[in-house]
Amino acid sequence: MRHARSRRVAAAALVAAAVATRPATAHVDYVTDGGGDGPTAVEFLTAVFSAPLNLVLLGAGGAGVAVATAGWLRYGDHLADVTVLRRTLRSYQPYLGWLLRLATGLPLMGAGFGGYLFSPAVPAEARLLQITLAFLLLFGLATRLAAAAGLVAYAVGLATHFPTLLLSSEYVAGFLGILVVGPGQPSADLLFRRLVLTDGTLASRFRDLTTPGDILAALGVQKAVAPLLIRLFLGFNFAYLGVTEKWLNPGRALEVVEKYQLTRVLPVAPEMWVFGAGLGELVVGLCILTGTFTRSAAGAGFLILTTTLFGLPDDPVLAHVTLFGLSSALLITGSGPVALDRSVIPRLRARFGTTPLTDDGPAAPSD
Repeated sequence: MRHARSRRVAAAALVAAAVATRPATAHVDYVTDGGGDGPTAVEFLTAVFSAPLNLVLLGAGGAGVAVATAGWLRYGDHLADVTVLRRTLRSYQPYLGWLLRLATGLPLMGAGFGGYLFSPAVPAEARLLQITLAFLLLFGLATRLAAAAGLVAYAVGLATHFPTLLLSSEYVAGFLGILVVGPGQPSADLLFRRLVLTDGTLASRFRDLTTPGDILAALGVQKAVAPLLIRLFLGFNFAYLGVTEKWLNPGRALEVVEKYQLTRVLPVAPEMWVFGAGLGELVVGLCILTGTFTRSAAGAGFLILTTTLFGLPDDPVLAHVTLFGLSSALLITGSGPVALDRSVIPRLRARFGTTPLTDDGPAAPSD
């Protein structure tokens, strides 16, 4: 009975994965016209792995990453610059709520005025809803309620526009982060909260009013869980984009390479360009998702986004603001709970003869 149930669960998971990873277009769709079909995923991967030069490049790249990882494990914690950077980034924690609000509210405002639902790939008239939620988030007014409403709106939209809206799943990370962290400072909610807590004010009459923050605290949801929630959906987004946009739908990605003549920047085959871009996003996504070298992975993700910003001049920057903001948030928080940075990585450092100091590990409780 148990084995039969396990088989049913596994089959359902495989079906769901197959549906969710259908070839989809979004970010590459912003800068291409979709004129040609291009090769299938199998043809594309065959072209990549049948070229000896590509195999050499992939092997050299993998060896370089392995050497860099070993060097970081052995010497990273001995650099005073790294320690100062980590300490400084952690000092920005009071502004985390503000950062998440800006990173989520600004593109949401743009989506409302732009006439699309979360993603430019989903044209929809939801101006009033999205602009209202964006206004509340940006001003920090009824912040947690606005974030909860945003989650509901995204869930409804995803049910209607599946799987396309998965490509904007970073909104889920933003909404959940805001819901857990709260408005932060500066915010209208914090201003009103101080009025309520100050004796003698008219607002102090509402001191016993239950707030969403009180409900979350009663349920045992602490702010420390925010990095985990952000990691899960941000990491999924990076990995999903890398696989679906680059590997499973290579025709549109190859159009991007041709349109911007990227082979002049790095003289490799177009197929290798697309495969390498997808591989980079996949690795960054998996590292963020599992909490492996979280700050380094978030920094790499930020670098990828910045390169896209300057390399693709007609790419809609506003649609990527949430990714920028969430990557920055992980630079501040580190991995948070349930991460390899807190279990496997410290043991690896011990094998390399390094005492873990603060790199997203247990020696840094604020991470």
